[in-house]
Amino acid sequence: NRIAVVYAIEAEGKDLSVEERQRLRAEKSLPALTSLHTWLLNTRSQTANGGSAAKALDYSLKRWPSLYRYAETGHLPIDNNPVENCIRPIALGKKNWMFVGSERAGRRAAAIQTLLGTAKLNGLNSADWLKDTLEKLPTWPNSRIDELLPLAPEVIETFKRNRPEPAKW
Repeated sequence: NRIAVVYAIEAEGKDLSVEERQRLRAEKSLPALTSLHTWLLNTRSQTANGGSAAKALDYSLKRWPSLYRYAETGHLPIDNNPVENCIRPIALGKKNWMFVGSERAGRRAAAIQTLLGTAKLNGLNSADWLKDTLEKLPTWPNSRIDELLPLAPEVIETFKRNRPEPAKW
């Protein structure tokens, strides 16, 4: 399948530098995507309007420039799966959180979920980071709040899990 080919090429480049990945994509991904685009156009021309297949093809063709853009660089990810994986628990729990108490409480819960998602993306031990941050907050100066965020270098160094690096983009 044409999409599997593109992902297989991306797997080849997962450990490459940005420059090397850009060369790999230029050499292999761009031709594979061109083939996919040709197939989409040909298939759409043979598909009746109004059906689900036509809608899916139109959706892909309308967004083609955005899809193609990642392959012109070495630093953009092929997809947004890391973000999707972060918001999945929120989507799964939204019925439970309908009764969070108030709109204000909902905003606070969303802020905490965002911070925990960022911690997870940075490979941190989220529970340890959150406990440490909540203990520090009452006496921490507002002018230095950025130092507690899960993207601060010191925080990453302190709470990094003993596991491989998160996926490279």
